[in-house]
Amino acid sequence: MSLIAMTVNGASVAQDVDDSTLLAEFLREHLGLTGTHVGCDTTQCGCCVVHLDGTSVKSCTVLAAQAAGRSVTTIEGLAKGGQLHPVQRAFRECHGLQCGFCTPGMIMAAVELIATYPGTLDEHVVREEMEGNLCRCTGYHNIVRAILTAAEEMLGPDRVVQPPADHPPKRVKAEA
Repeated sequence: MSLIAMTVNGASVAQDVDDSTLLAEFLREHLGLTGTHVGCDTTQCGCCVVHLDGTSVKSCTVLAAQAAGRSVTTIEGLAKGGQLHPVQRAFRECHGLQCGFCTPGMIMAAVELIATYPGTLDEHVVREEMEGNLCRCTGYHNIVRAILTAAEEMLGPDRVVQPPADHPPKRVKAEA
């Protein structure tokens, strides 16, 4: 057991935890922040993405002790003053979710993508950059549209290329 202290969603927290406690487990079971979902425990699905010092990490493979002294932001920490973050709002408005299980991780990864991508965001870039986040329900079309919609609000129209309204989603070829 170790005493770990960190900042989670702007609040200081300190708790004794077993040294093998994963950050996802710490957030969900010790702090009651259940928006961070665990889908695979192997970094494959991205449902557990949180920000660690502003960088997206898959919290199912980060030890809670590795976050000691650092700042963690979860999906619960994005909304400010009762106002949804632009990415959260865009997911709602663009129907970028269905069952909602992957949505917190998608949103957290998208927030970092929009904040850090140096070039112009378009459908191709979003699909490539979000490939570590899996959704079993939506087919990604509305997720991509939501991310581009939020990016346009956050970055301005000169940094975002929106697909035409009637544009069907691109088919990704399966690798042999």
